[in-house]
Amino acid sequence: MKVLKLESTAPFQGLPELVADKEGLFAKQGLTIEWVERETTPIIPAEKLTAPDGANPFVSHGSLLEQGKADMYNACEWGNYCRVQDSSVGSRQIGRRGIITYTAILVREDSPAYTPQQLADVTVGVPFYFGSHYAAIQLLEGFLPRERISLQNASNSSKARYESLMRGEVGATTLTEPYVTLAEKSGCRVICSTLYHGTEVATDNVDAQTYAAFNSAVREAVRRIKADKDAYLHYFIDYHAKRDLQIAALKPSDIPAGRIVVTDPAPIPADELVRTHDWLQSWGMLEKTEQPIDLVNMLVQEKAHVAAE
Repeated sequence: MKVLKLESTAPFQGLPELVADKEGLFAKQGLTIEWVERETTPIIPAEKLTAPDGANPFVSHGSLLEQGKADMYNACEWGNYCRVQDSSVGSRQIGRRGIITYTAILVREDSPAYTPQQLADVTVGVPFYFGSHYAAIQLLEGFLPRERISLQNASNSSKARYESLMRGEVGATTLTEPYVTLAEKSGCRVICSTLYHGTEVATDNVDAQTYAAFNSAVREAVRRIKADKDAYLHYFIDYHAKRDLQIAALKPSDIPAGRIVVTDPAPIPADELVRTHDWLQSWGMLEKTEQPIDLVNMLVQEKAHVAAE
């Protein structure tokens, strides 16, 4: 059996991988998965950063891979462009993951904001270099001039961001499931929401054959989840229940199944690779990257996805 060391993942960003492991699908492909636990303590910024300059892209995702303790991890695609640029071990993206994450910007019940336009100059807590950071920008720049989008670095924990919102420390924040559901049950309003892609990032320890086997298992997990989403909603509760009694009190049926979107792993489309690269640079990120193709291991991506068909 080939051993593949993966950084731990939450259901909102890795449900198909968790299902593939739990239901023995990786083992059927000749893979033994070793989960390496990332730091679980919420990361609270020492300073109230209003731009990602000075923030560490490896504060969570990629931290163990950079230390040589993991072979691969998944995280939002935008953040992974930045992590790969700054990698000290030559890691690169090798394709999109099997879940498309749902995220939302929410406000408290007593907020005067009801539309994205009304978030002009309102402090929105986001975790810099994480998916809901970039998603918040893309959601808000369709309604507001860039100079009126007011972001502040927040914890990478949805639990901590939810609690910060409820304490009134920020005017709005981004959350993922199951915390969007918890916030709504607490009276919060969704101002806007979206889905976003994530990618797998790997070192050279992951060759095309290994990644193809990984993808084959994930594809079967995706098929099973699509066939009966309700049967897998408990993952979102179970993952957090021991650390959060409010989540433990939720029922899986409280989470709208339509927010769980899975798809077969796939290569990053060439045109989207370029557009994402250019958009990130327009926001002052990826300044050290000239060619977006440098951020992807094209050989592994192309061979692995063809083999997994």
